[in-house]
Amino acid sequence: MTEVIFYEKPGCIGNAKQKRLLAKRKHLLVVRDILSERWSGERLRPFFGDMPVSAWFNPTAPRVKNGEVVPANLSEDEALALMIAEPLLIRRPLIETPSGRCAGFEAGPVLSALGIQIEPDEDLQSCARAEGQPDCEPTPSATNTATPTTATATAATATAAPAGLGATPA
Repeated sequence: MTEVIFYEKPGCIGNAKQKRLLAKRKHLLVVRDILSERWSGERLRPFFGDMPVSAWFNPTAPRVKNGEVVPANLSEDEALALMIAEPLLIRRPLIETPSGRCAGFEAGPVLSALGIQIEPDEDLQSCARAEGQPDCEPTPSATNTATPTTATATAATATAAPAGLGATPA
């Protein structure tokens, strides 16, 4: 059993599926609200490892979808400043474990260390809402919860050294 700090958008259908998959593997989930977390560039940057800046963003965020924010045109500093000001722009979930950090729920060293094997044709990252459905709304019980598969959130620190495949060792 590994403690997994899981930063989610409360009420997100995709994040709920991802948490169920981690809980099924008996990991201890510490669930935090990515939208209300106090982010800094130093704290946020390590989750992205060596990913290109354009991959740091939530492609379904309204400002990205409508072209107001064009991630490919941003520097690291500009991207971090935007995401700190508007956390909805951050690719999610953010995952922090003793073996590393990552952004998104795609195959890589952090999920592999957690026993999550994602098939090449399997998509556990994309938004699970059908086109035309309303945005996911936070539920009161979804934010920073403690259940049999979660624990009360504790302070976490981040290191700034990036490592391969979008993961940063803890």
